[in-house]
Formats: sequence, C-alpha cells, structure tokens
Amino acid sequence: MLYYILLVIILIVGAIYLFMQTIPFGKYASGDRLNAIKNSPNYSKGQFQNQSVTPALAEGINMFMVMNDFFFKKSKTNIPPKTLPSVKTDLKMLPPGENVLVWFGHSSYFLQVDGKKILVDPVFSGHASPLNFTTKSFMGSDVYTADDMPAIDFLFITHDHWDHLDYRTVIKLKPTIKHIITGLGVGEHLVKWGFDPEIIIEKDWNEEMDLKDGFKVFTTPSRHFSGRGFKRNQSLWMSFVLQTPTLKIFIGGDSGYDTHFKKIGDTFGPVDIAILECGQYNPYWKYIHMMPEEVVQAARDLKATAFFPIHWSKFSLATHAWDDPITRVMAEAAKQQVNLKTGLIGEKIPLTTTNNVNYWWTKI
Repeated sequence: MLYYILLVIILIVGAIYLFMQTIPFGKYASGDRLNAIKNSPNYSKGQFQNQSVTPALAEGINMFMVMNDFFFKKSKTNIPPKTLPSVKTDLKMLPPGENVLVWFGHSSYFLQVDGKKILVDPVFSGHASPLNFTTKSFMGSDVYTADDMPAIDFLFITHDHWDHLDYRTVIKLKPTIKHIITGLGVGEHLVKWGFDPEIIIEKDWNEEMDLKDGFKVFTTPSRHFSGRGFKRNQSLWMSFVLQTPTLKIFIGGDSGYDTHFKKIGDTFGPVDIAILECGQYNPYWKYIHMMPEEVVQAARDLKATAFFPIHWSKFSLATHAWDDPITRVMAEAAKQQVNLKTGLIGEKIPLTTTNNVNYWWTKI
C-alpha cells in the first residue's frame, strides 16, 4: 500500500514539474541577462531584494491561516452579484489630441498622451493564473480583447505575476507592440515567447530612459515580489514615472506601503496623476499590498494632483468584498481631501481634470 501511495505522489510531483515547464511559465534569466541581474545593487542572496525588509506574511501569520481564511472565511460578496457595467471606447479612433486613460479592470489600462499610445499590464484572457478555470474574471469585465488595441508605442510590464503578465494576451498583441519597458529579468520570458530582443528595454530601479519626442521614463522602486512559479524574485518588480511633453504620470505596480513613495514624490513630484493599486489586500500580507487608506497616503507622498485606483474589479485574489477597495479608498480620499478619478471599465477618463468620479459600483 505504501508503495502505491509513494508512486502516486511521485506521479503528481512529476506532472506538476512538467506542467511548470510549459511555455506560459516563461523562463529564468540566463547569459548576459543573468549577469546584468547579478550586477544589480538590488540583487543579493540569489534573488532581488526590497529596499526594506519585506516578509511575505505579517508577523505571527502562517500559510495554514491564510489558506483557512481564503477557502473558509472569504467574504460572500467577494464576487459581484451581477454583471459589471462597462462602455467600449473605440481606441483605434480616438482623436490624436485627446489625453485620456481607459481602464480595463484590475491593473490593465491604456493611455493616450501627447500623441503616444501606451498599454500597461494587459490581461485579456479571462483569468489570472496558469489554469484557465481558476481565478476567472468577473462577469462583464472582459469587454476588451487584444484585437481592440491600436498600435502600441510603449507596453509597460510592471512585474511578471500572472495577473500582470499574461502569456495569451501578449502573444496576441505581439504584432502591435513597438517597444516594451520592464524590469530586469522579465525580458527572458518575452524572448522565450518569440519577441524581438531589440524592442525590449529592461531596467533596474533608479534609471532613466529617453524615449524621444519629449518622452522620458524614470524607473522607480515598489515593495513587492515576483515569480510565475515556485522560485520567487528572479526578475524585478517596478514602478515608473513617465514624463511626457505636457504631463507627469506615476505608473505604480503592486506595492506595499513604504518610504519609497515619499522619496519618489520628493524627487519627481508633483505628478499630474498617480495610478495606484488599491485591492487584493489583507493584514496577513500587508507588506506587499497596501491597505486602502495607505493608497491615499501614497498619493499624498507622491504629491499627486489626482490619483486613479486600480487592481480591483476584475479578479478575486483576496478575501475582501469586491467593492471594499474603492469604498474605503473613496472615504479616505474625502477625509484627506485628495483628488481621485474613477470610471467604468472602458470609459474615457481625461488626464487633465483633477476630479472625475463615476460611482457605478454603488448600483451593483
């Protein structure tokens, strides 16, 4: 009997290993890319490190507690009770002079600014995991596909987690993408997936890129982690300050709250708009995802004229109610008198206004 149990365990482990060698998992860096990683001041002990000590789980918390809450104590309202409303803006027909943001739910969004078309962390496959029947998107949140995207001047990938770097989506987008901007190590996935290395720009924190035509990008830290499998932190997680001829935009990746927001604000602020994650939080993992009230403080630290909360309204990756992030962020923004923008999935949000709020979630 023991022999058969061991055989089953070996077969399961072997199947998992083989599954994790499939193309969507990407590839760990090698060659010149690995040498660049090892020479990074942010890489030590075999992996990238945050600027502050950042445990995956808060003090006194273990994985059993996390799993118990996730499977047995998750909010009954963690998924919307009905189909989410949306609009569908024709991105290919936008007047070239409009400076707008169009959000696709979670952390995927499109920017048209000063004539350039920019895409951030697109996920259009309907799920945020290696298994297409898990972590499925909310009903109504998949109004856009890769076919709806115009030619993209710059694709930003903040890090390689499945809810930010989606294999099926980027493969479909491949013919439309002119340049990709991301962190050290992420390019190895993209090259494995057939992207031309010449269009991939990989950077460390605290670097500067001149994109020409009055566009510059400054790479800035976040407080998070990376990895598409069991081995973490082999590529770098990023945020960015995008300077255009007329605007300064903070492109925030996933992050726990820390002093880096104030440092970025002191160096590059004020910014016209900060795009900040506000969902999928829990006190159990408070160091790698901000609580909603901290999001507002981060916007203040960045000296943001306004901020747009993302990382909610498409996937359930935590135990909170689906609309708890925006409800709490809205309340804190009002309390601290910080300008906030929101909108339906697909709605055009002007980048040049300071306050643009659509309370659509209150009608669900």
